[in-house]
Amino acid sequence: MHKIDIDTVEMTLDVMKYAVSRITNTRPPLGAPKREEELKELVGETVTAEGIGGEKAFRIFRDILVKATVPIDHPRHLAFVPAAPTRAAVLFDLVTSAASIHGAYWMEGAGGIFCENVAIKWLISLTGMPQGAFGVFTSGGTAANLSAMVTAREHWRKIKGRENQKGIIITSSGAHSSIKAMAKVIDVDLILVDTEDLMTSESLMQKIKSLDQKQLERVFAVVATGGTTNAGIVDDLDGIADICSKEELWFHVDAAYGGGALVADSVRHLFNGIEKADSITIDPHKWLFSPYDCGTVLYRDPALAKEAHEQEGSYLEITKDPGAHGFNPADYQIQLTRRLRGLPLWFSLATHGTDKYKWAVERGISLAQLAGKIISQRPELELVRPPSLSIVLFRRIGWTEEDYKSWTYKNHREGLALVTPTRWKQKGQNETVVRFCFINPDTTEEDITIILDSMK
Repeated sequence: MHKIDIDTVEMTLDVMKYAVSRITNTRPPLGAPKREEELKELVGETVTAEGIGGEKAFRIFRDILVKATVPIDHPRHLAFVPAAPTRAAVLFDLVTSAASIHGAYWMEGAGGIFCENVAIKWLISLTGMPQGAFGVFTSGGTAANLSAMVTAREHWRKIKGRENQKGIIITSSGAHSSIKAMAKVIDVDLILVDTEDLMTSESLMQKIKSLDQKQLERVFAVVATGGTTNAGIVDDLDGIADICSKEELWFHVDAAYGGGALVADSVRHLFNGIEKADSITIDPHKWLFSPYDCGTVLYRDPALAKEAHEQEGSYLEITKDPGAHGFNPADYQIQLTRRLRGLPLWFSLATHGTDKYKWAVERGISLAQLAGKIISQRPELELVRPPSLSIVLFRRIGWTEEDYKSWTYKNHREGLALVTPTRWKQKGQNETVVRFCFINPDTTEEDITIILDSMK
């Protein structure tokens, strides 16, 4: 099965033909999931003792399975946080896999890691973090947040002499779900500042003052959000940074979604204070047009991350040898085995230049403002709050939760769009509303109008 034969050549041609066709199609079919039983009946047995052959396996994927998926780059995919990887990034993702480079240690992956590091330096420059700050690519925001908080906890335990004490992280109720998941994984308690809107320095300070002495001794970090996933809200980063400095707390900014907006002049001021962070999460696979999966964690002092994450093993000793000297990404986050997931971002940046990235991000912001304007002009619709970054929350007056769900399923089933409802808490009440998240520069005013027309 490792031989290069005619079947391999033909399979390669089929794959490349599909890849070229797909990346040149800016409006692929939206696709919809099928039940597992349906797929099994359509596909049959694929993993057998003899194998079914590459041609048949690929045909099953192309003709059946991919149609049961939703392309994240569809211009009317406005649910969750979609993505729109550049064609250059997608193509280089193929190259990255074909090159078969292990990206954990400089000894094996020097050339690829060098390229990743160039992209990391660009991200650092967007944040304004001081000289010496650096970071590494991860699988996404969850792994990045986890890596940052492990670093923060280990640093706190060392300097405070609390080797086995269970720590506490403070964040807002509007923070991403991965913060809660990460807290479970590293066994720390989470204290929430109760706000779906921005977490202010005043609300944070009020929460800190409400803690008893034993709790205060256990608090080691504050996680602020640079663009909430639900509403695109940026916390009071500058004020929170000052409190963290005064209280000697690790200041982490989860900008997994919103971090792409650091490149946009129109909203850069919202992130003032991010340069004071001890660590930052940014996901290029969200708003910096990379393929999944591509996150980053950036550190003010990367030596602290290395101290927390560097792995030891007799078979790894050679990677520390002066003859293999260089930056080892495995030393700065939770994963040892890693692909060079930053290469597609580097190649796309090198291909297109940073000015085009600025334009593409600004396009998402302008689409959100445009959608807000159109919604405000329709009597059956109402904005929940002003658009923020590239996210718009609005309601269809008179609709119930079931109405929103039925509308979502109908549009998806008919291939019109994928737009999903969310919940918004206001004055102590949870309400079901609609959420647009604009990432794809190919989305048009006509797309917005068509989707809104379906709500009449």
